[in-house]
Amino acid sequence: MPSLLIKTKTNIPTLKRDLVLRKRINEALSEGIRAGRKLTLISAPAGFGKTTLVCEWLEMCKIPAAWISLDENDGDAARFLTYLVTALQTLISGVGDGVLVALQSSQPITPNELLTTLLNELSSIEDDFILVLDDLHAVDSRAVDELLAFLVEHTPQQMHLIITTREDPALPLARLRAKNQLTEIRTAELRFTENEAADFLNQVMGLDLSSQDIAVLEARTEGWVAGLQLAALSMQGKVDAAEFIHSFSGANQFVLDYLLEEVLQKQSESLQGFLLRTSILNRLSGSLCDALWQGEKNSAQEILEQLERANLFVISLDDERRWYRYHHLFRDLLRQRLNQKLGKEEVAGINIRASEWFEQNGDVGEAFRYAISAEDFERAARLTESAWLGMDETFQTGTWLGWVNQLPLSVRRVRPVLLTQMGWSYMDAGNAEASESSLKDAEACLKNPLEDLVIVEAEQFRALPVRIAMARAFNAQVQNRFADTVKFAEMAQDMAPPDDEFMQAQASAILSFTHWASGELDKVYPFMNSWVDAAQQADNFAFAVATSFAKADILIAQGRLRDAIQVYQTALKLATTHGVESITAHHHLGLGLLYHEMGEDERAASHLQKSFELGRQTPIVDWAYRKSLAQAYLKESEGDHDAALEALDEAQRFYVRTPIPNLRPVGAMKARIYLKQEQLMNAQTWARKSGLSLRDAPDYLHEFERVTLARIALAEVNVNFSDVVSSLERHLKLAETQNRLASQIEILITLSLAFQSKGEQANAITSLEQALKLAESEGYWRLFVDEGELIRLLILDLRSALESSARTEVQPLFGYVEKLLAGFSQPTQLQKPKTELIDPLSERELEVLCLIAQGLSNQEITQKLFVALSTIKGHNLRIFAKLQAKSRTEAVARARKLGLL
Repeated sequence: MPSLLIKTKTNIPTLKRDLVLRKRINEALSEGIRAGRKLTLISAPAGFGKTTLVCEWLEMCKIPAAWISLDENDGDAARFLTYLVTALQTLISGVGDGVLVALQSSQPITPNELLTTLLNELSSIEDDFILVLDDLHAVDSRAVDELLAFLVEHTPQQMHLIITTREDPALPLARLRAKNQLTEIRTAELRFTENEAADFLNQVMGLDLSSQDIAVLEARTEGWVAGLQLAALSMQGKVDAAEFIHSFSGANQFVLDYLLEEVLQKQSESLQGFLLRTSILNRLSGSLCDALWQGEKNSAQEILEQLERANLFVISLDDERRWYRYHHLFRDLLRQRLNQKLGKEEVAGINIRASEWFEQNGDVGEAFRYAISAEDFERAARLTESAWLGMDETFQTGTWLGWVNQLPLSVRRVRPVLLTQMGWSYMDAGNAEASESSLKDAEACLKNPLEDLVIVEAEQFRALPVRIAMARAFNAQVQNRFADTVKFAEMAQDMAPPDDEFMQAQASAILSFTHWASGELDKVYPFMNSWVDAAQQADNFAFAVATSFAKADILIAQGRLRDAIQVYQTALKLATTHGVESITAHHHLGLGLLYHEMGEDERAASHLQKSFELGRQTPIVDWAYRKSLAQAYLKESEGDHDAALEALDEAQRFYVRTPIPNLRPVGAMKARIYLKQEQLMNAQTWARKSGLSLRDAPDYLHEFERVTLARIALAEVNVNFSDVVSSLERHLKLAETQNRLASQIEILITLSLAFQSKGEQANAITSLEQALKLAESEGYWRLFVDEGELIRLLILDLRSALESSARTEVQPLFGYVEKLLAGFSQPTQLQKPKTELIDPLSERELEVLCLIAQGLSNQEITQKLFVALSTIKGHNLRIFAKLQAKSRTEAVARARKLGLL
């Protein structure tokens, strides 16, 4: 016979008034009722607000409910049935009276028979009702499990069962799920969103936290309701809430006490040991945990699955249940307890076993991290040195440098191969000074070793002199020390084994960069081609693909746009064949810009979009710089000069020195945009600072800048036409000599403008005709159209001259001229509305304002306009000031009133 009952166990808990309404979850619960599902399972770890959620929903839905708050004493079948009947009688008077009598009888009636009797009575009830079994996890009883399974199987149509639990019950959940008879609310749904966390912390808990502080706290607690409450309690009386939030962890006393009492101490000693030893891991798998947890009967995979079923703050990371992680705060607690219970050497041993497992399974980064955690720097150095070549070939030397700089100097200084690898990696990053410092350390290590040298990669050790010479040639090139580039590149060629085709090709390619800087592009291309071929023969397909965009750069500089497209397309095919598409952002960007130049906007947009997607993950160091330059060019084409200048400023910040000569400095590009904006003084300021003169001898390295000087001079009042024309003609002659088509076209366009400005119309038309003849076969379009009205008028004059000319060789130009003239008719500038503002909004500010009116956040606007967050914030401040508004809403309302939107 059951013992005395506790009446409060069948009372629905009183709902606090100051709660966060969980509208999205309440709707999911209501949907389960509407769909006629028989069971709602709310399963999550301690402190996720399961009970509160059900109470809130019951009050909202107004369906009568019976409630049982279960505990560890309810494992007896008779006691469970007694509470079940008692709870139901709070709704339905007299129901189950016969069952209660039978439970007190000495007659041997099985629990299933009694439950059948009760269910038959319930089936005659007309109105719908709900039965809630709260904290079912507390009942550890096969008899109750069997009763519950029977109850679920034969639930009357009028009854809906809700179970809250910390671990999944022994019920046929898969079958219920397949039959659409199960509504599931789990940890992911119960986590507070950032908005819910804000309501809870500031309204319920009475704090006054900023949105940034709330976001940090929500991320740290992962939306765990109890964690947020414990954090809020800890903050009571704190002066600096932000500092507390950034230091909040599982080591917080309130959190620690809660997790100890509610979770950790309720587990077996064996399971506690598993939790502690595996807490060093950021992600867990069965095999990995087996390596750390040795000599136990159960496999780690079984334990992990058990932990997940028990909702023990374990989160699955994939659908196959191969990888898991601990909740961050729970992990913090476990790590603190680990260090308290085990000695430093034992904890280090666990980290070493983790490092060994990751090394054996091919994850060198994690292997290195756990070696560092164990302070086994010798092991970490070995891993780093062995990993370098593969990471260099896949453009991951930035990550590699992050590793090696964690090693003590005493470990690095006896490893000449490691030091040379550092020199090479800094070289790749464009940091010639740091590279040279590491190379000197490597040479010093070889000449005067302080201790016995440590060599891990013997083959690389034999190649050190070649690698050091090649790195020095590379560094000299990026610093424009071309004589030293030649010296060290030739040294590398002499020292490289004759049969090492890849190393020979690499040294020759670096040597060829000096020809690139002098404009002898015909000499550079064969070497770059050989380098790509050698990379393919060495099965280094990532390098072959990446180097191809340098080949395309050369072709574009030569004016061979169609050949450049072919190079990009071939490289993309190679990347697809060998699975290295992730490094093709440059190639798609190049194709996008080429098609844009040719006026093929649809194809351009497709490749540009693809490039921006791939660029988020590309390891190539100069991606951000090239992307910003491209955005500047595109915005300039649209006539949005303010945005173009912003993008150029971004490009300047992202500039990384590479052996490819910087032939178009950002300052000169900005000066040309200043001219389009009629801001001559800004352009002249750049001209003065450049230190260049129109009377300088022509050279390819400064050609773009001197042509820019010529354009600035043409905009001035007192133009020295002789100096302008003479400078342009000298550079044109050099470009013709070196067969650089792109330079010839641009110089001829500028000459045409110079002659027009001087009043020499015949010479102006002649120069323009020469430019068009060179450009027509390669499909140049934007280069002319973006020049604006002056070139359009000259093209019109040229068309008239061609129409009256009897020369047969000019006939093919007619179609090209018509295509260009059609391009000028397309609008390239935003129309500024007339307003009563004293200080009108700029084109860029209008664009930002429109996006604000669409409801986009600052972060979303940065992604749409491809600018920094700080830039958007600056626009916002200027917009608010000009509109005399204090908020986004007020700014939009004011703009609409003024007709700006």
